[in-house]
Amino acid sequence: MSKLSLGIPKGSLEVTTAEMFAKAGYKIQISSRSYYPTIDDPEIECMLIRAQEMSRYVEEGVLDCGLTGKDWIVENGSDVAEVAELVYGKVGRKPLRWVLAVPEDSPIKGPKDLEGKRIATEVVGMTKRYLEKHNVKASVEFSWGATEVKPPRLADAIVEITETGSSIKANKLRIVDTLCESTTRFIANKAAMKDGFKKAKIEKLALLLKAVLAAEGKVGLMLNVQKKNLDKIIGKLPALERPTISPLAEDGWCALNTIVDEYVVRDLIPELKAAGASGIVEYPLNKIVE
Repeated sequence: MSKLSLGIPKGSLEVTTAEMFAKAGYKIQISSRSYYPTIDDPEIECMLIRAQEMSRYVEEGVLDCGLTGKDWIVENGSDVAEVAELVYGKVGRKPLRWVLAVPEDSPIKGPKDLEGKRIATEVVGMTKRYLEKHNVKASVEFSWGATEVKPPRLADAIVEITETGSSIKANKLRIVDTLCESTTRFIANKAAMKDGFKKAKIEKLALLLKAVLAAEGKVGLMLNVQKKNLDKIIGKLPALERPTISPLAEDGWCALNTIVDEYVVRDLIPELKAAGASGIVEYPLNKIVE
């Protein structure tokens, strides 16, 4: 039997990734004692790999596909096929940024001011390419952690990842520039994308995972409404698309089905009721295929 080898990011994205696959219809079971999670699809075999290394193993064909951040693809300079952008994370759903930061009172205002300076970072390759782009020579040192505390004694500047910038400010640093914005990507080996079975399997996974994220934060609404009130009801619905309207057996009535953002429902349902809607049902969504 042909099999697709899939890399699951080990670490902060591990649980969130398994939950996303569950909503897509795939049950992944991760054991703390094994790097080979089980999945309820005999055509897929999984392996836990750190996101920092994922793109290298996918490029080399050790894995057919996997999930990792755009930042690590850039850092490793990996030549892989980016099948889908999947904006999800451990907590938030915003892109992460790798930023150049310096102490608040530092004279460094831009990349040119880094000449001859020392920079601490986990993304050494990305930082070196940034300096080359600006024709600047500086020392770039790998940081094993706690990068924000290194300036000014251990480094003149840092390149660090942030979502809101709050940690940067808390350590009395200021952001000088952004090197890279990153979201999670579903990537594939280019040779695997030329294999009929693997390509179809990868594209199916991408479709379902994107559908899961498209449904996040949204719910379905079903309600009954008299036709005379239909325009008024539709005017209150912030629909993903135009709602589906179906006639009911009772003359003068119709059923309406639509999708809305979950956060508006608490205000929307009372408004719909007041406008004449009845039989209002809210239901959860696992996927939206657009």
